[in-house]
Amino acid sequence: MEETDVCYPTASVQALQQAIPNGCPAKALPPSQRLDIGVRALAQTQTITDLADQYDVSRKFVYQQLAIAGQALTEAFTPQAPQDQILFQLPVTKHWLRQFTLGLVLICHSPLRGVVELLRDLFDTDISLGTVATIVQTAVTPARQRNQSQDLSRVRVGAHDEIFQGRQPVLVGIDPLSTYCYLLSLEEQRDADTWGVHLLDLQQRGLDPDYVVADAGSALRAAQAEVWPDAPCRSDVFHALLLLSEVVGKLENRALALMTTCAALQRKVADNKQQGRHDQSSVKLLSNATKQQAQAMALADDVAVLARWLHFDVLDLAGPAHADRLALYDFILAELRARVPQAAGLLRPLATYLQNQRDDLLAFAAQLDRDFAALAATFAVPAALVRTLFAVQTRERDDPGRWRRDAPLRNILGARYFPLSQALDEVSRHTIRASSLVENLNSRLRSYFFLRRQLGNDYLALLQFFLNHRRYLRSEHPERVGKSPAEMLNGARHPHWLELLGYSRFSRN
Repeated sequence: MEETDVCYPTASVQALQQAIPNGCPAKALPPSQRLDIGVRALAQTQTITDLADQYDVSRKFVYQQLAIAGQALTEAFTPQAPQDQILFQLPVTKHWLRQFTLGLVLICHSPLRGVVELLRDLFDTDISLGTVATIVQTAVTPARQRNQSQDLSRVRVGAHDEIFQGRQPVLVGIDPLSTYCYLLSLEEQRDADTWGVHLLDLQQRGLDPDYVVADAGSALRAAQAEVWPDAPCRSDVFHALLLLSEVVGKLENRALALMTTCAALQRKVADNKQQGRHDQSSVKLLSNATKQQAQAMALADDVAVLARWLHFDVLDLAGPAHADRLALYDFILAELRARVPQAAGLLRPLATYLQNQRDDLLAFAAQLDRDFAALAATFAVPAALVRTLFAVQTRERDDPGRWRRDAPLRNILGARYFPLSQALDEVSRHTIRASSLVENLNSRLRSYFFLRRQLGNDYLALLQFFLNHRRYLRSEHPERVGKSPAEMLNGARHPHWLELLGYSRFSRN
């Protein structure tokens, strides 16, 4: 194209310049003219200066359009890689198919028939359902041997509980600090003898915890006291708060039901009045329902307040001293007992549970008092200051109030602030108040359980091995990322879980 083929009247540029409030014609140039600038600069039919003068723009702007046009031209003529390009060669052998099958079952949660279908459709390979089951079953023996050979002497805290599959109990034991599962056994019953046999077996493998966290199950606690009489069994805060939440929810639902009844009676009385009828029975029912509604709402509100106090002031990690928590706990319990006549079916079991579990629920607070006293003596600071710093550090990092309270503590403690903070982090990490990791494991196991109507201990042994030796891809705790529970427990790396089962993994290098 010759330079004279396209003409851009100066009047048009001036009109554009007048239309723009800030007097910058470059911003008003449409895409078509920007394209022309880039093409003409790329063709070098005009100098950069001439193009800039013609469009009343800067030389920098012309160079920008030149760069854009050049990049577009390069991309247009760059050959694209074909979609079916071979990325790498994979030697598919029977050995590889076996570990691929295990990967599908354990990593991808695939049912056995899904493995058969995938190999048929994507690998053009026929494999029977029995062969897939045999591959899985063959991995059970080395998995169980690995489970049984684990030294449990490093476990300092045990979290014990029961989960159910098809009305059958599965006994579970987990180390909360490493998330290592050292007990996963399907049983016909969950009595003290059954628990005791398993705890004795774990004791022979080195398990001797400082304390155990469990719910109020009598069989579990009886076995615990028999096997480790010197190790206290603390009550699980999670179950206590869950019971509180259920009671509050039921009381609120009862109040809402009475509100619905009152509203219906109010409409009925209003309709009768509008039609000139006087139904004394409806008026009396409305009066009684209104009183019941007021009592139910007041009861629900009172119990909700008491539940919040118990949750955030008594059972929270950061809080007052053990003696003060006991006093507040007793006050809350007395208030609940005073309201038992208003909802005996809900409040009496709750009050009995809290009365029986009082000391075990607050055992962690007594331990915190001892830890704070030891740190206060080590760093030569008042124990109250240590408790205050601990309360600040347990608040969320994005909470502005944390940093407002943290700054004065830094000034008071000076050089002792950082080592004391690290020591308190360790105290927080090692203070276990709940066995909720068992519930977490339960949620992870459910994705496997739903594939089978019936479970067996062989299958559970394989799952236990896999979950203990599979490395975390992500975690809220940075120290766990890229490590398996077994590695966090032992403090040493181990081979990949497939290699522990006797397989050689494929490597592209």
